[in-house]
Amino acid sequence: MVLVKRVVLNSRPGKDGAPEPGNFRVEETTLEPDLEDGEVLVRTLYLSVDPYMRCRMNEDTGADYLTPWQLGERVDGGGVGVVESSRCGALSVGAVVTFLNWPWQTHAVLTGTALRKVDPQLVDGHLSHFLGALGMTGLSAFFGVREEGHVTKGAKQTMVVSGAAGACGSMAGQIGRLDGCLGVVGICGSEEKCRTLLEDLGFSAAINYRTEDVPARLKACCPDGVDVYFDNVGGAISDAVISQMNPGGHVILCGQISQYNKDVPYPPPLSQEIQEVLRGRNITRERFVVLRYTDRLDEALCELSRWLRSGQIKVLETVINGIEKMGDAFCSMMEGGNVGKQIVKISECSSL
Repeated sequence: MVLVKRVVLNSRPGKDGAPEPGNFRVEETTLEPDLEDGEVLVRTLYLSVDPYMRCRMNEDTGADYLTPWQLGERVDGGGVGVVESSRCGALSVGAVVTFLNWPWQTHAVLTGTALRKVDPQLVDGHLSHFLGALGMTGLSAFFGVREEGHVTKGAKQTMVVSGAAGACGSMAGQIGRLDGCLGVVGICGSEEKCRTLLEDLGFSAAINYRTEDVPARLKACCPDGVDVYFDNVGGAISDAVISQMNPGGHVILCGQISQYNKDVPYPPPLSQEIQEVLRGRNITRERFVVLRYTDRLDEALCELSRWLRSGQIKVLETVINGIEKMGDAFCSMMEGGNVGKQIVKISECSSL
């Protein structure tokens, strides 16, 4: 019998409510290690908290591909761990595995075929990167820029990224630069984050939306207009960017974190004025879901790993220790407290 700590949904934020740590509760339970054929016992190493999870806290997520978390039930999300016992032929003890619906608990019994075995060498042993740069975050940035942004080398395009110091935005800006954008402008919420974009990640300009006039700074940073917009936040910031986009531009609709606490459908409705800008300038704005590209994941992971290991892409992470901190980490991430990917470390992995 294995003693397990798990996180359950204690309460919902309510209509137009901001999440708080008390919406989550840590419980102790036990796990029978007796496995059936095809099952594995895993120890959780790292768990991810992501903006889309705010939708899962509601009774109705507003998206057909997301199921709501149930009150009093264990919650889940991206995770990575190590196999400690196995009755699955494809997964031996010691294998490192990841899963999009990893239970928020210290140990779990999972079906082996649902897990993806990963190679620690792809991330030089930094296993948390399988939740970020080489996880859904990196894949969202990669396919968003490549497929929805239509970045073309030599086309002298300017890209703007909102939420640029977050998990996905920090990756998207670097990929845009590597793929040939003439300039990459990041919008974020602190001077520290602005410095990180400029000094560490190679952005050409950074705008602090909390202290600066965003429309005026955009005009100064993008004198020839905006061609590609990687949208992570929505709201007034996105309206300002779209208003300065060039005809034939592309909006990569990756996230709308500024709107997630509001009782509105996803994606949130745009004002009539912004809709007219999109139509009049023939700007594309498609709802982007990375799961459309499951047949090309290996291709993307190979390129992302190459960039990572060569130093062409730098990975930012904010790490909090302990499953008891899951609620704190989630709420901090929703308020912009993280730089790069927000990760919660659950157990040690030094022996791998």
